[in-house]
Amino acid sequence: MSEQYAGWQFVGIDLHRRRSVLVRMTETGERLETVRISNDPEYLRQVMARAGERPEVVLEATYGWFWAVDCLTELGATVHLAHPLGVKMFSLRRVKNDERDAADLADLLRMGRLPEAWIAPPATRELRGWVRHRAKLVGLRSNLKCQVHAVLAGAGVQVPMSDLFGAGGRQLLATASLAPESRARIESVLRLIENLDFEVDLFAKLVAGRLRSHPGYTAVQQIPGVGPVLAAVFVAEIGDITRFDRPARLASWAGLTPKHHESDTTVHRGRITKQGSRLVRWAAVEAVQRVGAHTRCGQVRDRVADRRGRNIGVVAAARELIRLVFYGLRDGHVRALAAPPAARSAAA
Repeated sequence: MSEQYAGWQFVGIDLHRRRSVLVRMTETGERLETVRISNDPEYLRQVMARAGERPEVVLEATYGWFWAVDCLTELGATVHLAHPLGVKMFSLRRVKNDERDAADLADLLRMGRLPEAWIAPPATRELRGWVRHRAKLVGLRSNLKCQVHAVLAGAGVQVPMSDLFGAGGRQLLATASLAPESRARIESVLRLIENLDFEVDLFAKLVAGRLRSHPGYTAVQQIPGVGPVLAAVFVAEIGDITRFDRPARLASWAGLTPKHHESDTTVHRGRITKQGSRLVRWAAVEAVQRVGAHTRCGQVRDRVADRRGRNIGVVAAARELIRLVFYGLRDGHVRALAAPPAARSAAA
């Protein structure tokens, strides 16, 4: 047991959508109470009233944990958020039930072995909600556009332009010879796309307005390939940059570092883990896809691509971009934007 928690009660919560199980225990591991409650703040307050002052509470970062963390914080508890992947390593047992899961969480915290996740403050969670909602709207819009292409392909209509939804593409859609059923489908999808365009623009403006005075948001837009949308993704998803002590930790959190398996003298390094923020990983890869070869990230991408292939080159460039994002968010400016002198002279 860690001396830090001497004399306190520990509460492990196995949180589910409708009901949850709470296990209270002492610092020595003595089980005090096991109770199953409905997910209602009042029921949670009743149980926590028996946990004494400043109890140490742990729950897993699972679906819908926000309300529980906020409620427990208001009650004066010290809340810890368990990382699901880290907890999974300690759950290899034959019997799995909610009571055992809650007790295991409390034991891990009591012994100082809990793999913790960061609890984002309410303002950051709200900003993340806006950014993620906009990303989902864009995904829905892309799906609808694919449906229009599918209808035209089924009707044998050729699309010579690169953007079917620009001015020329709209004219093609209006004049194409289509069956009444196909015409009705396309007009329906176009109305939905128009509505989604409005919603996407609305949330983009909300996010930009919130971040207008954020120094990191302005700084990362100096990086080639990063505009207002991708900058908002980095700021919202990363949150407090000081929780990472160096860029490599941020790249690992984003899932952009290779898997590492080591035993005695044998070391295997595989593909990137992809165990982290999917949205940050997407933003980093998206930003370096089309930057010029004269830029720092473009130089890394092309140099690695010549030896290892395009995809690996893009991932390497994405890691370099994450390094620049780290310093931009931490310092409010990015100093190392230019390519090294050798690369500049070679490009010339």
